[in-house]
Amino acid sequence: MNLEFSKVGVVIVAAGSARRMGDINKLFVPLMGKTLLAWSVDTCQGCSLISQIVLVLSDEDLARGQKLKEEGGWSKVTICTGGMRRQDSVREGLRQMRDWDCDWVMIHDGARPFLTLDLIESGLKVARETGAAVAAVPVKDTIKFAADESLIGETLQRDRLWAAQTPQIFSFDVITRAYENMSAEVTDDAAAVERLGYKVKLYMGDYKNIKVTTPEDLALARIIAGGI
Repeated sequence: MNLEFSKVGVVIVAAGSARRMGDINKLFVPLMGKTLLAWSVDTCQGCSLISQIVLVLSDEDLARGQKLKEEGGWSKVTICTGGMRRQDSVREGLRQMRDWDCDWVMIHDGARPFLTLDLIESGLKVARETGAAVAAVPVKDTIKFAADESLIGETLQRDRLWAAQTPQIFSFDVITRAYENMSAEVTDDAAAVERLGYKVKLYMGDYKNIKVTTPEDLALARIIAGGI
C-alpha cells in the first residue's frame, strides 16, 4: 500500500489515573513552554501523513483538553472519554474512528512526549510488511526472571529482548478485530494483536522516547526537552 494514498488515523491514549505521580497531573505539566501532552499531539497535527487524531481523556480532563485543542489549533483532533483500563480507552478511540475510512491506525501514549516524524514514518513503512509494527529498543540491562520469594528463576538472553514503546501501528481491520471481543487484560496493543495470531514486527524506536510515569521520569523529560 502506497503511504501517499493511505489514510492514517491516530489514537492518543491519555486517560490514565497517573497514580505514581502523586497529586500531579503529568499530562498538563509544563515542558519547555507547553504541556507534556501537547508535544505528541503537535507532532501528529503537523504530520502530513496523518488525517485524523482521536485524543482519549478522562472525564475530569475533558475541559482542559478542549481548551488545549482550541489554543493549539488542533484541527485534526476529536476528543472523547476513555474507560477504566487502557484497552477500554483504545477501544473507545477506535470506535470514534470508524466513520473515517482509515487504512492504518497509530496508537500512541500521551505520556510519551518525544514522538518524532521519523518514528511515525518508519513505523508506517514497516507496518506494510505484516500489518502491524511496534517501536521498541533493545534492553541495556541484564534481565532476571524472578521465581518464588524473589529468587532468580532464570537469566534471560539479553540480545533477544526489546522494550516496547509506542507508536504501535496496525491496519485498521487488524486492530479493530483484535479489540472487538477482547476481555483479557493486555498491557499494550501489540499483545491484543498477537492473541489473534498475527505477526507483529519490531522497528527501532528511540531511547529518548520515554514514558513519563514517575516524578523521576518527569525530571528526565525536562532534561531531554531542554536538549531538543
